[in-house]
Amino acid sequence: MARIISKRILTPLTKLFVIDAPLIAAAVRPGQFVIVRVREDGERIPLTIADFDRERGEIIIVVQEVGVTTRLLGALEEGDDILDVAGPMGAAPEIAPGGHTVGVGGGFGAAALLCLMRDLHQRGEQTTVIIGARNKELLILTDELSAACGHLELCTDDGSSGFKGFVTGRLQQLIDGDGGGLPPPDRVLAIGPMPMMRAVAETTRSAGIETLASMDPLMIDGTGMCGGCRVTVGDEVKFACVDGPFFDAHQVDFDEAVRRNKMYADMESQAAERQARALQAAAGTT
Repeated sequence: MARIISKRILTPLTKLFVIDAPLIAAAVRPGQFVIVRVREDGERIPLTIADFDRERGEIIIVVQEVGVTTRLLGALEEGDDILDVAGPMGAAPEIAPGGHTVGVGGGFGAAALLCLMRDLHQRGEQTTVIIGARNKELLILTDELSAACGHLELCTDDGSSGFKGFVTGRLQQLIDGDGGGLPPPDRVLAIGPMPMMRAVAETTRSAGIETLASMDPLMIDGTGMCGGCRVTVGDEVKFACVDGPFFDAHQVDFDEAVRRNKMYADMESQAAERQARALQAAAGTT
């Protein structure tokens, strides 16, 4: 078990947890993840390690409540125990020195850029982070990200903060030399919803800019044995849990990845309905 040290509500559906996990904190590298299980009969879900403190033995995860397991996790409070937190897992991305690295984050995926971009910034690299959300209330960790990189660019669909439009619109401006003093990117790291990462890959493709996407398909064991997190990259089948999660975004078969992520949509809906009925029944007995 892993004890929740503190909890912070970032948006109505997005929660940040500081977790006591000294063994994971001692070994983690930026870009890796953990697999979490909340209850004995529950699923195991991958969550990126947003940040860590080796001396304190703590890791930070950010959870968006979209399914049964994430809602159960989001309902936990400070002092509660998470049943299983296994990690660190995955391969940390190897980023070559030099050049301008731009991290692009969508929604709660912005949190996954935090320690990754800080690591690059602290080693002296030129770094920019572009994060986006539907409106300013849904932008998360802006202060932390601003301190972790050279420049922070905000994008909102409704124009309530920063650039009005998608993150790819601001990214395209940087590529075109319209960065307001920022040079075009030499490489791009994309973390967020699958459609966003796909759009980032298409934005950078014609310019030939190296682009890595953090793939988060369904996982079970996290060791490459179950094969559930298969991703086709070029002509090869990779496993996101051990070969990734970062892959060449221009080589990823996003059509296949989207199809695979939808394979269990009916089961997920049924699980959500069972959870809702159980909550209603519990409420009726109190």
